[in-house]
Amino acid sequence: MPLAARREERRARLVEAAFELFGTQGEAGVSVRAVCRACGLHARYFYESFADTGQLLGAVYDTVAAELSGRLLAALAAAGDDRAVRVRAGIRTVLDFSSADPRRGRVLFTEARANPVLAARRQAAQTALMDEVLHEETRTRPAVDPRLARVSAAMFTGAMVELAQQWLSGTLGDDLDAVVDHAARQLAPHVA
Repeated sequence: MPLAARREERRARLVEAAFELFGTQGEAGVSVRAVCRACGLHARYFYESFADTGQLLGAVYDTVAAELSGRLLAALAAAGDDRAVRVRAGIRTVLDFSSADPRRGRVLFTEARANPVLAARRQAAQTALMDEVLHEETRTRPAVDPRLARVSAAMFTGAMVELAQQWLSGTLGDDLDAVVDHAARQLAPHVA
């Protein structure tokens, strides 16, 4: 196996170990020693890929966010062009992805608020989501006032983050269909 491939394989093992530790124990469970022990690598291999655990946690966040993004794009593509159907598909995908494996939700929404590296990643992800929603708004409604489109995109993005946090905390119950239905009805006047 070429050296570059071995390095990439070791890096992937470190990220996977950190995902498991962070997702089950939180930031306190992620140390160089704990991650290396979990994936069976020497610390020198950690520093081959990462300067510190902050960089590693950033890689964990990026990995989980990219997986969510891929699933979200696939769900939206399958939903077609009907705006209401696309909104429902988006809400369902985010909530289902985040709760199907609680480690994902912890990385993306709950623990990401306290850690500065993850908070910065989360802010960048929120901005990217807002830009995508804004693009979708102007694509499907070209005559919409740009300021109103930006306000709608900001509100939708903020609402989705809060909805995900509340869903993951269990305060919305455990019926995903009911939560998606209610959220979609709340947004219906804005997506029709």
